[in-house]
Amino acid sequence: MCPVRRDYSRSRGSLCTRRANARKSGVGNGARAVRSLNPVRLDDLDYGLDPALIAQVPIEPRDAAKLLVDRGRADPDHRHVTDLPELLQPGDLLVVNETKVIPARLRLLRGSGGASEVLLLEPQDAARRAWEALVRPARKLRQGEHLFTADGTALIEVGDRTAAGDTFVVTLLGEGDPLDILAAYGEMPLPPYIHTRLERPDRYQTVFANEPGSAAAPTAGLHLTDHVFGALHERGIPTATVELVVGLDTFAPVTEDDPLTHRMHSERYRVPAATWAAVADARRVVAVGTTSVRALESAAATGQLDGRTELFLHAGSDIAVVDLLMTNFHMPRTTLLMMIEAFIGTRWRDLYAEAMTHSYRFLSFGDAMLLDRRA
Repeated sequence: MCPVRRDYSRSRGSLCTRRANARKSGVGNGARAVRSLNPVRLDDLDYGLDPALIAQVPIEPRDAAKLLVDRGRADPDHRHVTDLPELLQPGDLLVVNETKVIPARLRLLRGSGGASEVLLLEPQDAARRAWEALVRPARKLRQGEHLFTADGTALIEVGDRTAAGDTFVVTLLGEGDPLDILAAYGEMPLPPYIHTRLERPDRYQTVFANEPGSAAAPTAGLHLTDHVFGALHERGIPTATVELVVGLDTFAPVTEDDPLTHRMHSERYRVPAATWAAVADARRVVAVGTTSVRALESAAATGQLDGRTELFLHAGSDIAVVDLLMTNFHMPRTTLLMMIEAFIGTRWRDLYAEAMTHSYRFLSFGDAMLLDRRA
């Protein structure tokens, strides 16, 4: 049975109806929505990002980050994340992605002494021994080859390419708990545009992280603190969790001239039954981060609360569940930016321009926006 939302000041309809509409438009089971027939060009996803605006270190405290509040056709408000509770309303539901980043970057050596690097993306078995991974140098590594740590410990065995073609299955070697092995030899997988050494690895982890497995942080959640959660609770705004294991599409830019032909890599998601019930009862659903959106909308599109998703949200896609989105500022030419356009249309350009004018900090350690698709 599909839960029905309570009727507040305006009719919201049931999740069943909204999910059916999403399916009619082509969303679900990885299909691309085709409601909009307007052509999309790669240049439509571009904007001039000044490298000086790319945040190299996280702000302290976390909730001191700026928050650009979308008000539709009106000028946006300039606030801070610590103000989030007063920007929401009793009856709203805040949904966060509780995935936990693992120290998934391994800097290793080949038997010849040459450098190699492995970025673990997602475990392929319950024991966390087999992983899908990005490897370098991909063209030179041979199936069955061992890669070593600086102290000579064999740590990785290279396997076959995956069906996707751009990743490999690798085996994590050594005795003991795989997570302990990664803690001993791995590094936090910071994005390549961050060049400053991270003094505290926990700053690339949300305060609510729970399920180890991701190769990147759900970065909008990095801003939230116990203080913010406490203030939300006082205002009658509950919090619920989902899990989406952040994978390759976080790292992969869109390169196709027609972005709608971009192939999405699948990611594992889970929406607890309690979260889905809370969504049904919520006045508005406020997703923290694009990964929370993808988990919730995948559940709505497929009718499955857990599984794998290739859901591709872009201009013309139907959004069935999420009303507000708190998200960081994203790289040009990415599927993340395409999701933002699916959410609020092309006014993202005005918001980005406003943020750059006011020296907001961009990307993973940067500031955030609060987007309202109904504004």
